[in-house]
Amino acid sequence: MGGLLGGLLGVGGGFVLVPLQVLWTGMPQRQANANSLVAIIPIALAALPIYYFRKGSPQVDFHAALFLIIGSVVGVYLGARLLSRIPERPLRIAVAVVLGVVGVKELVFP
Repeated sequence: MGGLLGGLLGVGGGFVLVPLQVLWTGMPQRQANANSLVAIIPIALAALPIYYFRKGSPQVDFHAALFLIIGSVVGVYLGARLLSRIPERPLRIAVAVVLGVVGVKELVFP
């Protein structure tokens, strides 16, 4: 389900895989976050040839992707370090708030 929604909607790890792991398996938030980050590697690699070798023109801009990679690698490193300092309940609340804000943004400002 996470892979399908990731490929279809461009979301996956934080917005689909993490909540599903927490809700369906009762997994702690930190472990769900870590699993999602590890799982995103093969998920992204599976999607790359579909988007790159698309009929017409490729949907992948490697120049833009490079900037996303640089920022994301720095950000995920800092976030993972910070994650160990946040108690479970506030972390779950923060995830829920971010999901809610993004959901409202998508409905109000499509």
